[in-house]
Amino acid sequence: MSSSEVEYLKTQLAIARSEIKNLRQQLSNLQHMHTKEHQNILKLLADYRCEGCQEKQQLNGCSNKTEIIATNGDEADAVCQFKPIGVIKTVFNDKRAVPRQASLASALLSRIDISSSTFNNPAHSLEGLENFSHLWIIYHFHRNPNHAKAKVAPPRLGGERVGVFSTRSPHRPCPIGLSLVQLDRVEDSKVFFLGTDMVDGTPVLDIKPYIPQYDVPVNMKEAEFLNSREAPDGEETSLQDKKPAGSVNSQPVPAVTVPNWVLNSSSLNVVFNTNAESQLQELQIEKNSIVDVLKADPRSVYLRTKYGSQIYTFRLGEHTVTCKFDDQNTTVTVLQIRDVENFQDFTGEGCLSAE
Repeated sequence: MSSSEVEYLKTQLAIARSEIKNLRQQLSNLQHMHTKEHQNILKLLADYRCEGCQEKQQLNGCSNKTEIIATNGDEADAVCQFKPIGVIKTVFNDKRAVPRQASLASALLSRIDISSSTFNNPAHSLEGLENFSHLWIIYHFHRNPNHAKAKVAPPRLGGERVGVFSTRSPHRPCPIGLSLVQLDRVEDSKVFFLGTDMVDGTPVLDIKPYIPQYDVPVNMKEAEFLNSREAPDGEETSLQDKKPAGSVNSQPVPAVTVPNWVLNSSSLNVVFNTNAESQLQELQIEKNSIVDVLKADPRSVYLRTKYGSQIYTFRLGEHTVTCKFDDQNTTVTVLQIRDVENFQDFTGEGCLSAE
């Protein structure tokens, strides 16, 4: 056997060993996913309600109350109870692959159903909301475990832990979520919005219109410009009474700053193989809805660091998406898109397809 043949066999052996290593990593990842799915099935069985009971719970009051413990100095702890005003309907049936911020999934259309037990005529509570372009949604992280940690590990810090109040982590002592979304339309007692970072069935505590004059930090020059415009809610005086730039008592507004790790975001290149492209056409799925979920890397720090490049599967509404991460080339390839068997459309109207 010649030396070139020996070198060729060595090369083939190295390739085979590399493939075996990749297969072992994928098998380990699949075992982890199987364990998680098994836990989810057990939880679903424990929390199972018939269709009528579930609809009554979600649409007629969301009977579970949110309790928030508040401490005021040396006074005894006070319990504040909030009854949800409605429920959020999204394409995410569980927490897996839910975008970390609403702005990362701007192509996903979701909705809020205002409960008829909140108001006799819930549609009246939404009159005038259509005049705003964006909304703040305040909601309850109802699927989170009932234990808070003082330190958490944000995905962008690669496992390093910081104080929970310096992050947007959903694991908080008071499990309250806050998302800025774009209003799509209002229909009767339903609010449709673009931008989703909540799971299906999330209880809503409040809805507030987004107002730049109040919600965006501005410098004095910008404030002077805003003062010349009519403010909403009949509060023109409070805005116009601000001192203009250059006056004796005016103070510059401090610059808006955030830590470097917050700005250190990475965007993956999302590609679709031939099979996935044909399935997109066949199932009539909006491509951007999948791209928005994957480009921000929905994997946890644990999965990303322990298993590296891997097969990853998540559910998006009535479809299951399977993809493969290539961390070395910062690329994720969508391999397959399938219908979920025995899936029941939760919208009844097909309202969650991106428009």
